[in-house]
Amino acid sequence: MSESQSPQPGRPDQYVLTLSCPDKQGIVHAVSSYLFITGCNIEDSQQFGDHDTGLFFMRVHFSADAAASVENLRAGFAAVGDSFHMDWQIHRADEKMRIILMVSKFGHCLNDLLFRSRIGALPVEIAAVVSNHTDFAELVGSYGIPFHHVPVRRDTKAAAEAELLELVRKENVELVVLARYMQVLSDDLCKALSGRIINIHHSFLPSFKGAKPYHQAHARGVKLIGATAHYVTADLDEGPIIEQEVERVGHGVTPDQLVAIGRDVECQALARAVKWHSERRVLLNGSRTVVFA
Repeated sequence: MSESQSPQPGRPDQYVLTLSCPDKQGIVHAVSSYLFITGCNIEDSQQFGDHDTGLFFMRVHFSADAAASVENLRAGFAAVGDSFHMDWQIHRADEKMRIILMVSKFGHCLNDLLFRSRIGALPVEIAAVVSNHTDFAELVGSYGIPFHHVPVRRDTKAAAEAELLELVRKENVELVVLARYMQVLSDDLCKALSGRIINIHHSFLPSFKGAKPYHQAHARGVKLIGATAHYVTADLDEGPIIEQEVERVGHGVTPDQLVAIGRDVECQALARAVKWHSERRVLLNGSRTVVFA
């Protein structure tokens, strides 16, 4: 554990438990009882029962004394998880999630995430930046982060994705963020990193597709500019939504001003999605998400 991640003197170690399972009586009691008998203290708890899917979701932030370890907590909780058929995880709350950023030729989201990470506004460690162009190599280098130029052509796409997967494995990366990475990922890659890739795009779809969507929107007199951050699936731009942001605009706004506003809302929506995911606040619920923000 790095010095920046060390627990504060005198403060018990902090952990986060997340779970989802078929909804039934006794789940909360079982979780709280396990934490009680193991000497843990619940500091924050959020839960949601979805009547549509019949699933129950829970996020618990708890503390434990120094004698505990994440390995022992996981081993002990396994029996509870099995008895309720849970999909569950326990992580240290001070553990920064390792991520990879991917970008093409629009750098506003990349620049925003790099800065937020540097000032501690995002609980992440950026292991690398991957791009199919070299435009932002100098920017990334100024942050002391490795930059990987991985060109993508039709005949090299499979090799490029294999290189990405190897980098994810080698760097122990939990999340890949498409910070305006303008390449369609293959179905195989989407499946390999299911629930571990976040994308950002404007919210005009499906109305304004293709080139210059903000100019198309201006020509139609739109009054709301929006952005959507979502998990990537094989269905293009249709993965489970994590966060959306909107900004109202008037009739006097120019196309270039719409583009600038769009950049801002994209940055805001993506940053919140990455923050919530890295804090383990987002749980998949079929084609939707449960976000304990």
